[in-house]
Amino acid sequence: MKKLQISLLFILSLCSSSLIAANQTIDSFGKAKKTLEREVYQNHRITLYCNAEFDSKKMVTPPKGFHTDKYVKRAKKIEWEHVVPAENFGRTFEEWRSGNKLCVNSKGKSFKGRKCAEKVNKEYRYMQSDMFNLYPAIGAVNALRSNYNFTMLPTEKSDFGSCNMKISNRKTEPPEAARGRIARTYLYMEDTYSRYKMSKSQRQLMNAWDKMYPVDQWECERAKRIAALQGNTNSVVQSRCKGN
Repeated sequence: MKKLQISLLFILSLCSSSLIAANQTIDSFGKAKKTLEREVYQNHRITLYCNAEFDSKKMVTPPKGFHTDKYVKRAKKIEWEHVVPAENFGRTFEEWRSGNKLCVNSKGKSFKGRKCAEKVNKEYRYMQSDMFNLYPAIGAVNALRSNYNFTMLPTEKSDFGSCNMKISNRKTEPPEAARGRIARTYLYMEDTYSRYKMSKSQRQLMNAWDKMYPVDQWECERAKRIAALQGNTNSVVQSRCKGN
């Protein structure tokens, strides 16, 4: 009987640890964005991909030589980018793939996809609102990156002038300065949420970038701030920040 009690306690502790490991605090994408802007990036207003500065009204000062021919209006402001695209984990939810009886618009038409998952599934809302996976990006860059996976595109030229972000054939190569943070975000999401799994090739790339591009002081500070607000830690970044 005593052994059974110990086993049950161990299983319960594992379940509890699993919950604590994931975001269980913020289930609103809008709230997550406001929290990041006001309480995480308030004194470090720099975008992920292009190192562009932005102000408290989300207005961007692009780096010298930045250029885009598409989504020009969106280039004037920052947007909060899901580094691991919402679709990559969203499509594991039934509501995303097939809809739900509650997902009906004012005209009586059924809908599915992101809006349906967001409407009826709290687990999805927690994943979508996980601040460890959200970074500021120039709106045009966010738009053109879309939900494309990261890879290496050695023969392609930058799509944004001096910002060395390459996009081709539904794939993206980010600037070197962003690769480490991107890698550790992918590794965190896979480690934290059982619904999300990378392909073998994507995991190999992220592991390589993690080793090639180590954490800096800001990445460690960002993780600490988010952990304090969200209630769970990014164990991947935390382990790399020891001694920093």
